[in-house]
Amino acid sequence: MGPKASAIVIVAFASLLGMAQDPSANSAKGKWEAPSDAAAKPNPESEKPEARATGRKMFIRTCARCHQEDGSGQSEGAPNLRCPQVQSQTDGTLFWKITNGNTKAGMPPFDFLQEDERWDIVVYLRTLKDASCDKSDGTKGDTKGKRP
Repeated sequence: MGPKASAIVIVAFASLLGMAQDPSANSAKGKWEAPSDAAAKPNPESEKPEARATGRKMFIRTCARCHQEDGSGQSEGAPNLRCPQVQSQTDGTLFWKITNGNTKAGMPPFDFLQEDERWDIVVYLRTLKDASCDKSDGTKGDTKGKRP
């Protein structure tokens, strides 16, 4: 199986997993919030020198399609990951969101990635900064239908 076919299989598999997931697990009072125990988890990869580079590779491979390579995410309706609203979330929260996704808003779960790869993505996300976001929710312009 070639690289394109493999990518299609991975995306299809992630979508199927998302459809089978309990929608109430992604939502608390209408907001996409991680459970407190998940939010409190420390990042075991944060002190590893190779984590940022590995996280960048994984981000480009799995996240850039919607969030763009620079994390701005605006062309697909995905949130700008560089904004303070996203950057202020704990590592545990970001890990939980990557793992579980938010299928109602269009983000599939990425629990098929190795745990350390998901933590490495969080390390990489911390390098993305943009204080010039227009809105507090990490989006620009019309927020209708966009993920928080």
